[in-house]
Amino acid sequence: MSRRLCLVTGASAGIGEAFARLYARQGHDLVLTARRAERLEKLAEELRELHDTDVQVVPADLAEPGAVDRIIAAVEARGRDVDVLINNAGYGLPGGYAETAWSDQHAFLQVLLTSVCEMTHKLLPGMLSRGYGRIVNVASLAGLIPGMPSHTLYGPTKAFLVRFSQGLHGETLGTGVHVTALCPGFTWSEFHDVNGTRQETSKIPKWMWLDADTVAELGWRAVEADHAVRVTGAPNKLIAAICKVVPDDWVLGFAGRRAKRFRKL
Repeated sequence: MSRRLCLVTGASAGIGEAFARLYARQGHDLVLTARRAERLEKLAEELRELHDTDVQVVPADLAEPGAVDRIIAAVEARGRDVDVLINNAGYGLPGGYAETAWSDQHAFLQVLLTSVCEMTHKLLPGMLSRGYGRIVNVASLAGLIPGMPSHTLYGPTKAFLVRFSQGLHGETLGTGVHVTALCPGFTWSEFHDVNGTRQETSKIPKWMWLDADTVAELGWRAVEADHAVRVTGAPNKLIAAICKVVPDDWVLGFAGRRAKRFRKL
């Protein structure tokens, strides 16, 4: 098949679903993966009808060992190569670190960190050999600011994705492969409903929020322009810039006291 193929993890809702819709409009075939098979099938049917695109659904839980291999094997079984990789799957794990089960934290790291590295490691060589590839690692503004109470590993994993993407961006310059860390702030999606913080985040001013479609489009523009990091939205860019010059202790003192407004402590 001559059409390029885009693989989106966490494609059943939010930013992942928005990326799937965007790349379908751009004329790409799709591989959609997430845990909720029914959601994926519904989205796939809609995109096939709207854009006459080939959509493969591969239900998978990235917290499970071997999930990445099963996804890639399903793609290869159809004789396809992945040209665009959107590493989007993720969630929040509320509560203090000592109060949570290690099994939950381990699964969290597997989904947000290990699976991203593994998927990228296994698909990048093919992209390099073909001289074309796009990789978007959906990080967060949380990866660019000091760590906050609760959701203890969320910020650190996103900071890792930023540095990881910057390193890959440097390694792939001039190869035809573009790598971008997308750093959104508050985004209208199911993310806060799933992690139980909708009541807290509803207090955040509306001007701090972007919709998922806008975030996805900004990510697409950034990776096409081969930008290593893209922060979405003027307020978030300002926050990221301030945190680069203001001592961490000052930020922690100010923001830490306000964390309970949007996090379960």
